[in-house]
Order: sequence, then structure tokens, then C-alpha cells
Amino acid sequence: MAVVPDTKDWTWVLQRPCPECGLDVGQVRPESIAGMLTDVADAWVAVLSGQGDVRARPTPSVWSPLEYACHVRDVFRRYDERLQHMLTDDDPLFANWDQDATAVADRYSEQDPSVVAAELRSAAEELAGRFAALSAVQWQRTGRRSDGANFTVESFGRYFIHDPVHHLYDVTGPRQTRL
Repeated sequence: MAVVPDTKDWTWVLQRPCPECGLDVGQVRPESIAGMLTDVADAWVAVLSGQGDVRARPTPSVWSPLEYACHVRDVFRRYDERLQHMLTDDDPLFANWDQDATAVADRYSEQDPSVVAAELRSAAEELAGRFAALSAVQWQRTGRRSDGANFTVESFGRYFIHDPVHHLYDVTGPRQTRL
């Protein structure tokens, strides 16, 4: 059975804490995003190298830990591209990304967990380095999505960090997601 696509506009996390994973991105200091990113990447690597079958879906319509990890790796890559555009282009419009089509086309469920772990860590380190190097002025640069959502680098970073933390909650539950 296919996973039901999530069509929710998650930008609301910029206004209030997430009732599921508990992360309040409004309380995240911009300068802490790089550290949070490496911490959550470490947690994802632990999931992929832990006990149990990371390919097993909890239900047929919910991604397995491996599929979520592939998604998180690709989120890191996608957001790195978007951040680079925000830093080099004036108010760029981000290309649309169908994450569900990517999961199918890239066969997330068939990927090697150890390779995914290494790629996820590498993508996280690259993006964390970019966030860590930002100047005060760069945090105010802008970018936008085709659905009308507008971001500064600061709001973009806070919005972004919710994704890997929330998906960690999806696969491990609340006791594992406090970063």
C-alpha cells in the first residue's frame, strides 16, 4: 500500500509549537540551528544502525525508518540548495519538489541503510557548516515558495529544522526527540 501524501502546509510551526513532536521553533535561536542539525543527524544515524528492521513499515501506509531517513537526507540536500539560492540570488523562488514522487523514483525502501546513514551525515554536515558561517545580514536574506510562503534565512532555518526532528519523532517516539 502506498503512503498517503502529506499535503499540510507546515509553515504554521513558525507560529506555535508542534503538538506532536513538541518542538517550538519560535524558541530556536538562529545560531543554534547548525548544532541542532548535527545532533539530529547523529540521532538518525543511530536509528539506521540500531536494532530491528529499519525497512519494516509500522503500517502499510506509513514510511519505514529507512524511508524516513532517505527523506531526511534529501531534505538536507534540498534545503542546502535553497539556502545557497537565498544567499546568492535576490528573493529566489524555490523549485517545487514532490517528495512522494522522489521516494518512489529513488526507491527509498530498497536503499542500503549504511549508505543512507553516511549520506545523511554528510548532507547534514554540509548544511550545518553553511548555517554556522552565516553573518547577521545573511540571516535576513529572503526566498519564497510557489505556494506564496515567504521566508528570511532565519525563518527558513527554523522552519527547516522542524522536519528532521519531527520525522525522528515519527520513528522513535517522544522520548528520543528532545534535542
